[in-house]
Formats: sequence, structure tokens, C-alpha cells
Amino acid sequence: MDLEGFAKRGLHRNDPEIASKLVGLIREVKDLPEGRAEALAEAVLEEARATLNPRGEVFELEPVGVSMGDFGVGSRGSGDFYTHTKIAEVIGRTDAVVDSRQLDDSGVVQAGGQFIVVTVDGMHSRLSDYPFLAGFHVTRAALRDIYVMGAKPVALLSDIHLADDGDVSRLFDHIAGIATVSELIDVPLVTGSTLRIGGDMVIGDRLTGCVGAVGVAKKLTPRKDATPGDVILMTEGAGGGTICSAALYYGRHEVVEETLNIKFLEASEALLHEDLTIHAMTDVTNGGIRGDAKEISHTAGVKLVFEEERMHRLVNPRVLEMLESLEIDYLGVSIDALLIIAPPDAAAAAIRAIRGSGVAVEEIGRVEKGSGAQLHLDGRTTDFAPRFRESAYTPVKKVVGQEAHRDVAEMMGLVDAAALKAVEKKRRFVEKVKRK
Repeated sequence: MDLEGFAKRGLHRNDPEIASKLVGLIREVKDLPEGRAEALAEAVLEEARATLNPRGEVFELEPVGVSMGDFGVGSRGSGDFYTHTKIAEVIGRTDAVVDSRQLDDSGVVQAGGQFIVVTVDGMHSRLSDYPFLAGFHVTRAALRDIYVMGAKPVALLSDIHLADDGDVSRLFDHIAGIATVSELIDVPLVTGSTLRIGGDMVIGDRLTGCVGAVGVAKKLTPRKDATPGDVILMTEGAGGGTICSAALYYGRHEVVEETLNIKFLEASEALLHEDLTIHAMTDVTNGGIRGDAKEISHTAGVKLVFEEERMHRLVNPRVLEMLESLEIDYLGVSIDALLIIAPPDAAAAAIRAIRGSGVAVEEIGRVEKGSGAQLHLDGRTTDFAPRFRESAYTPVKKVVGQEAHRDVAEMMGLVDAAALKAVEKKRRFVEKVKRK
């Protein structure tokens, strides 16, 4: 519960009852006598008033009227992908080997004659009440992003934020989830940060955070290197945080157990021991194969063609049964599978290596000249574009829906404007700091 945000909204409306409402919210969560709650509410209002209209250029921010929810940011659909291209524009051109412009999940720099691969993944927001699961799956996600760049992971780091009223056991349970994957794949958790969400201004027990990973590589497998003539492979998948959330919030709790594996990591390790010409790799995560296809096509300037029947049989049967019974499109959610794009000869060797590690894998498609992606389904060829948001996989997401509720072109123009303003602000402050 964000007391600061609630207070500022009330002050903007000149709500005469804002103080008493704050007292009620505080006592809803905290077991405080009324006098203590009143003192805390007044302190919150004092801080909110002081920062309601701060003076100075650095504080200037002109809202454009498009919220994160409006534009589907974080929902792994077309709105989210568009936002990431704008983030790359705000960052600007860098000297990195792979940076945000390529839309890969990891960045790469060169140091000491090696490629250093770095990534960070945020825990699934709906797993806040299940800290171990949140830690397990975010760690696996970070390691996936290192492996798909052709790198060997060498270290993990964590950042945990637990709200003021969260029991400290939640902190340790989350760390245990991270450390479980760390031990299973023998990559050490070496550092991190532990903080409260919003300090004293956010009450409740919400947990959030991220896990980062660092790897080293001799050669890379970025998405931009996908080449016409390549074939596409996919390993078996049972999902991670997304599938856990679907199972939890639809009462299919037994399915969660299917996600507790490291098959993706084992398949990746098997590939590292082979000297193969692999052009690109990615993990089938939020946004599903639909999202990955769009990003790869955009980045590499190629067309991807997929065979639905082959993909269908690589999804864990219990997970697939749940998704189909709940009418959740498995092509639009994370299934935690490894996608490999390589020349035919290398692909055949990759299949042998992965199957040798005990993980199922099949050829599911090919790369052609052109753009976009196609899906072969029941003898028909259909468009394979992502929705505005990923497949709706919880009851709340079903209500929100997968399509935009506002004019997308109009919102894109406003998002463009916000990004341009950020670029200009960055330029001004770079110059200002240099002059000091």
C-alpha cells in the first residue's frame, strides 16, 4: 500500500478527508493505536506536501497521458516490444558489442580479450506471496539469458525489496529459492542488496526484486545473426513464473511442481561443450514464441516460419492440458523452452547433444528471406504476430484482456514524445555536468 502516492493524489484533489483516510489505511495494515497512526499520517502528509511541486529543472517531468497499463508495458505484447525500442533510443548508441538496440535479453562488452555477458531479470510480480518460487524462477530466467548468448554463467547477484510489514522469513525463503538454482547449476550467488519497498512510505508485505547474472563467452549467439537457410529448434518446456501464476490463481496448484526443473540450463550446458556454428538462441519466455518471433524478425531482418504441431508436442503435457482447458494460448506465454537457430548441419549436432543430456528437442521451423513470422497450423498458413498483451493467464488478466483499450497509433505518438523529451533531458544534463 503506497501511502505517499495515496497522499499526493488526495492533496491534488484537495480532499478534506485525506488525513482521516490515511489513518484508516495505516490501521488496516499496522496494529497501531489511533494516536500513533495519526502522527504517522501527518508525517506522510508533511513529506507529500514538501515534494508535491518541487522546484528545479532536474525535477521537471511532463506526463504524456499514457500509463504503463494503457500501453501494456511489462505485459510482453506489441506495446511492450515497442516501448523497448524507445528505451534503446533514450539510452542511445553505445560501444557495447550487443546493447539494447538489438532487443536481446543480455548485453555484451569486451574486456580482457573475452566477451562479458550481463543480464538482469525481475521476479514475477504475481509470485510475491511465494518467495521461494519467485527466487527459483527469476534465477533460472537470468541464467537462461546468459546461456542464450552462447556464454558460460560465472556469477549471480540479487536485489530484494520487501515492504515494511513483510516478515523476515520471506526474505530468507526468497534467497533459498535463488540459492537452490545456484547450487544445482554450480553458479555462485556472490553479492546483492536488501531493502524495503518505499521505506516507511509503503506498508504491507509486498515482495519484489531481481536477479542478475554475469557470463563469459568466446563467441556469441545474438538474435541479429539469424540467417536465411537456418533451421529453428526448440527444447521441451514446462514454464516458469508465468505458468506458476496461472496454476496458482486458477487453483491448479499441482501443476506448479512441473515447473521446478533445470532442463533448459542442462540443455544449454550440453551445447557449450560442443563446437557448433549456432547463429542465434533465445528463451521462449513472456510473450511466448509469438513475441520471440517478432523480435528476431525485427532485429535480424528475416522471416521465420513455424510448424505448430511440432511445437505443441514439446510443451509439458500437464501444463498444456491446463492451458488448453483454461483457453490460454500457449504460443503467447512463457513455456521456458530454448529456441536455437542454426545451419542444418549444426542443428543436427545440437539435437544429438541436447537429447544426450536427457532433454527433448525437435526442429520446429526455418528462417527465410523476408520479414515477419508465419505459423503452419492444420494445413493453413496464418499470421504469427503477438497480441497487444501476452496471453491472459490469470482471472484478472482475462478481465483486462489482450487488446488495447485506447487507440494504439495515438498512444504510440505520445510514447514517442515522452522518449524524445527524455533524450533531450539527458543531453541537457550531460552538458550541464560536463561544465561543472
